[in-house]
Amino acid sequence: MKIIKYICLSLALIFMTTACTDWLTVNPQNSQIRDDYWKSKQDVEAVVISGYYYLRNITIGSLLPWAELRSGAIYDKNGSSLQMFQIKPTDEANSSWGPLYQIINISNVVLANAHKVQAYDDTYKTQEMNAHLAEAYYLRALCYFYIVRNWRDAPLITEPYEDDAHSYKMPKSSEADLIALIKSDVKAGLATGAAKEYFNTTWETKGRATKWSFYALMADVCLWSEDYSTALEYSNYLLESKDARKPTFIQTNTHAAWFSMFNPGNSNESIFEIQWNYQEAQLNSLPLYFDNLAVSRKYVMSYQLLQDFNEEYTQTLESGLEAVRTMNGGYYVDDPATYQVASRGYVWKYCGSKTLSDKRTPTYYDPNFIIYRVSDVMLMKAEALILLNDGNTAANYQKSIELMNQIRKRSNLSELEYDESLTEVDMLKMVLHERKIELVGEGKSWYDLVRFGRRGNNKYKSIFLVQNVLNYNNQASQTWLRSVLSTDDALFLPVFVDELKVNPLLTQNPYYN
Repeated sequence: MKIIKYICLSLALIFMTTACTDWLTVNPQNSQIRDDYWKSKQDVEAVVISGYYYLRNITIGSLLPWAELRSGAIYDKNGSSLQMFQIKPTDEANSSWGPLYQIINISNVVLANAHKVQAYDDTYKTQEMNAHLAEAYYLRALCYFYIVRNWRDAPLITEPYEDDAHSYKMPKSSEADLIALIKSDVKAGLATGAAKEYFNTTWETKGRATKWSFYALMADVCLWSEDYSTALEYSNYLLESKDARKPTFIQTNTHAAWFSMFNPGNSNESIFEIQWNYQEAQLNSLPLYFDNLAVSRKYVMSYQLLQDFNEEYTQTLESGLEAVRTMNGGYYVDDPATYQVASRGYVWKYCGSKTLSDKRTPTYYDPNFIIYRVSDVMLMKAEALILLNDGNTAANYQKSIELMNQIRKRSNLSELEYDESLTEVDMLKMVLHERKIELVGEGKSWYDLVRFGRRGNNKYKSIFLVQNVLNYNNQASQTWLRSVLSTDDALFLPVFVDELKVNPLLTQNPYYN
């Protein structure tokens, strides 16, 4: 759908909302925009919560496939134009940025109107208002970051669409301009002084924007924009904080402790995750997408990724220690006794628990989708240290390896060792491997390959992007993949054709002309 249609839809539902439950339920009550809106703090809260509601709505159908299928590490058994690199501008499901702009408009609406409430509601204190503004800044920044990673260039919209007097016939802004806005929004959200360290409930602390989620997002954005000193700075804001309420790396090296991040979720290690609650009739199809017996679409581990997991699983077996993030932690095969020769593996963190017989369903064990957790930020810091180029290469490499070893130690794996002969490429390969195994299925894979490959004017494109896709993606021919990946524009999605029809200032991604 067109941006304008999504924006109008979001406003209609927002203004029909009288309240939102703890679990992000939007309850339409009538078909008219209320004349008395922006009169109470509950009005602002309802609009803010609707942003998370719409983010959840696009998690399984958009955020997950956009981030995973093009890398080939996991693939859709039923086929996908994403993994085949055959996306067309008419493919709304994969090429429409409208749902993200819907959330951006919600943020813009809050930023433009929240202050009006103080004239009517004496209980709406400035600190409360600033907390809502902080969340709006976060949601806008996060959505623009998804847009940058998937379309590179796109319209930069910071004013709310509230009536027909507003025109959104706007040209694309550059990737650099969008990144600048994202960083500005992160700083503005933190500058309110009201980004919370925690909320009154666990689901809100993990499911709404906190200052910890701001730090994680900023570190991520800075890695993408090759600002490694700032990436390190914001990683340290979280990792080195002395605050008792900060998210904390789970160090216990048991399967049960690691798996608790996904079942029941909202663990101490979590920073920000998309929330579901089956008790309030919120159908969560996330486990079905990874279930080998599900009738619906199934995400399966590629053969090469399965071999990577098997290698790690074998190492833990040989050491006599418990497999933590591999068999029944990160994956399983149909017959565990034959894992070494298995041809198909399934990401397990979303659809099971410790035993194969205890599977999740949409109405039981509703797993959340984790956007950021502490181990992710640790690996961001490890990556930033490798690329810092501050004259302390040896020390930075050693610190990077120490961070990776903390994660490996938790998984009962042998530690990596520093050697003076290690090159930047060697170190980056280590980080990429740890991210691939630790964060499988968590919406990181494709963005990692693009980030690693594009940095330094495509300095490592062949090593980290092209070769990894060729190794893991067996859904398309090698010749076709090489051809596609040789063109930088092909790394990004086309502009949905309907957007071009209604906005003559837009131009199509050149690869899709």
